[in-house]
Amino acid sequence: MSNDHTILRVRVTAKDADTLRALLRETRPDVGGRIDQGGDGTLSFDAYVSPEKADALQREGVTVTTLDDATATGRARQAEVGEGDRFAPEDAVPLGLALKVKDT
Repeated sequence: MSNDHTILRVRVTAKDADTLRALLRETRPDVGGRIDQGGDGTLSFDAYVSPEKADALQREGVTVTTLDDATATGRARQAEVGEGDRFAPEDAVPLGLALKVKDT
């Protein structure tokens, strides 16, 4: 698998709201969900970013923890999906103006 298009799911934790606002304003990550507040006042959220952007999110007052390789998880889920139309009759002929292309 190539690292060119790898997307990671990371948890970003900021020490306070001002640090979090500055981080979001400067980096604009793809946020996956809501912001959670910890008992110690820290704020955290999950984001989907490239490995390079995950490194760029690291700064004073911010910790970044890699939770998952979202690209690998997505490919694994795609492998679980069958091919073809399971509801079509076996002798069904495709219709339309598309070209029949064989996947390699």
